[in-house]
Amino acid sequence: MSLAKKKIKVLCVDDSALIRSVMTEIINSQSDMTVVGTAADPLVARDLIKVTNPDVLTLDVEMPRMDGLEFLEKLMRLRPMPVVMVSSLTERGSEIALRALELGAIDFVTKPRLGVRDGLLNYTELIAGKIRTAAGARLLPARPAATARPAHEAVPEAPLRSPLLSTEKLLIIGASTGGTEAIREVLQPLPPDAPAVLIAQHMPAGFTRSFAQRLDGLCRIRVTEAQQGERVLPGHAYIAPGGFHLSLARSGANYVAHLDQEPPVNRHRPSIDVLFDSAAKHAGKNAIGIILTGMGKDGAEGLLRMRRAGAHTLAQDEASCVVFGMPREAVALGAVDEVSPLNEISRRVMAHLRTFGERANRV
Repeated sequence: MSLAKKKIKVLCVDDSALIRSVMTEIINSQSDMTVVGTAADPLVARDLIKVTNPDVLTLDVEMPRMDGLEFLEKLMRLRPMPVVMVSSLTERGSEIALRALELGAIDFVTKPRLGVRDGLLNYTELIAGKIRTAAGARLLPARPAATARPAHEAVPEAPLRSPLLSTEKLLIIGASTGGTEAIREVLQPLPPDAPAVLIAQHMPAGFTRSFAQRLDGLCRIRVTEAQQGERVLPGHAYIAPGGFHLSLARSGANYVAHLDQEPPVNRHRPSIDVLFDSAAKHAGKNAIGIILTGMGKDGAEGLLRMRRAGAHTLAQDEASCVVFGMPREAVALGAVDEVSPLNEISRRVMAHLRTFGERANRV
């Protein structure tokens, strides 16, 4: 006789009794998960963790007695476990959620502003999916806190020193769960004259601006939310705004960013496949495609089309992924030239660019 599959045990931490009640209703409605306890603040949660030994923690970001971030930092140091943050959609809320991801949270859920109960119930499948993903995610060792690089610090990668090279080449990046930190690790080593970077990160509206601002303060290239019709320039990274597809387009001899709100692709908007397909069409061999950590298969087929169009393609390796889903799908399709640890991707990209530059200079 086969044993029943073990349910995912979830502990919900939120100072709102309504949120705790609705989260319990949502989670217990799923056949593969159950709420083993709720807590109104981190100090109560600390004791419940010892008793219930949950598989996943859902955690509010602003609570009494101890800030959610302070609790998360202590938790990841003393008793690491998968955490899904629950955040209000405010500028401060988005900044806190991003800091939580930096500290090791797997993902976050946005609280609706109005009609909280009905709004959360409408998110049932989204919340359940994030909890399932968190339960199966890899808890990576804590990384050093991200800090802006001092202006006087030595540059680890030499500048490309070829205007033609940086003008022609483009880096096209797709990521999902775990992607905010993975993207930072790819962008931070890039030199100021790096090729333009276009990024599709699965993230809701209201969070991508804070994400771009955070990266802009940490990187030597400029990082912004993409704007409709703006020219794509070397030394800049453009992040798809939440709720919009980002595509690469042409305007005469220039690359430009195109935004639209066409239906979701692979359940996502922005969709990585939409961005990768546009790079295959308009950039071809002048693009480098990079697929990073994430659940599902968005981006795998688009990366294959990029490779068939002549682009060089990389995938993050399983050991450094929070979730290996998207890279695994891309590798299985034959869409990937190189599989690389996260901390090697920027170096390998730069090596490929220099090889490309040397070939161009010999022509």
